[in-house]
Amino acid sequence: MIKKVSLLALILCLFLAVLSPVSVQAVDGLAILDSSVEVDFPLKLNFSVSTQSDVNITEIRLHYTVDRMSYAQVTSEVYFEFVPATTVEADWSWDMRKTGGLPPGSSVGYWWTVEDAKGDRIETKPTKVQVDDARYSWRSLTEGKVTIYWYEGDESFARELMSVAQQVLVRLAEDTGAVLEQPVNIYIYASAQDLLGAMIFPQEWTGGVAYTRFSTIAIGISPDSLDWGRRAMTHELTHLVIHQMVFNPYNDLPTWLDEGIAMYAEGALEPVLVALLDKAEAEDSLISVRSLSSPFSAYAEESLLAYAQSYSLVEFLISNYGQSKMLELLSTFRQGSGYDEALLKVYGFDMDGLDSLWRS
Repeated sequence: MIKKVSLLALILCLFLAVLSPVSVQAVDGLAILDSSVEVDFPLKLNFSVSTQSDVNITEIRLHYTVDRMSYAQVTSEVYFEFVPATTVEADWSWDMRKTGGLPPGSSVGYWWTVEDAKGDRIETKPTKVQVDDARYSWRSLTEGKVTIYWYEGDESFARELMSVAQQVLVRLAEDTGAVLEQPVNIYIYASAQDLLGAMIFPQEWTGGVAYTRFSTIAIGISPDSLDWGRRAMTHELTHLVIHQMVFNPYNDLPTWLDEGIAMYAEGALEPVLVALLDKAEAEDSLISVRSLSSPFSAYAEESLLAYAQSYSLVEFLISNYGQSKMLELLSTFRQGSGYDEALLKVYGFDMDGLDSLWRS
């Protein structure tokens, strides 16, 4: 495998201006004089265009697409309201606080269409803008399909995290049959606080996030918190690999399976979670598998128990039925199967049956 380290040339200011490759485009008397977009990460993308015609310009539209995993090409359009004139300058801000943010390194394609009173119409060629977090001077390390970006710590820090990532991929293939289908970018922020600054309305406890449709992960790991960083890297990368494998337009994974595989990939269950699981079993307060298929509770202790049970359920399935059955289960979910239907097809029991077998 080839490992490559490079210094990304990023602008140090918070705004990155990207000009369209052709500054003037014209059809008869109608012309687009200039078009640009500024990235104010993670809050906004600011688009602007300057147009001119020998008659009044009557319509301006901005079209844009986001590069991500999808079963259909989605193009968004922005219609501009303005007083018709022979020269018009228009601008629009995509406010991520209203729509949700984009991860660092994502790509947005955009183009313009303009019409005038004569019916002449011009459409620019699509241009791409890279949505980078220019607050930091990133370095990169690539091995196989994994690229790690970081800005604090020496190269050995990044290589240690890369080693963890490669081990995760091997272990996932052995335990579940799941493999990385598309290249993944992993952004290592130097602290949880730096990570929160890259997100829109994050939860205060967020330490890492997998943007599964973008094949991107962002984690806050300082060079002196590698032990925690290894587990976080394992957890988030597992989520991304599994979601790539089961991506379909019909259904998601049950939460217990999604989180359970990620917990299982981390290794042995932590003692505090083992204690919670033992306590719940002794008090007959275990959560049903059917309930664990939905998002976990916002209450800390109940949420931790849900994670512990999810680990135990996945361990039960892999230990008793093997890797091939787990791979078959994930493949069945990729076809859009329902939760009970997938379990019945692969194992011969539904969620209630799994609940009974696991408890016994």
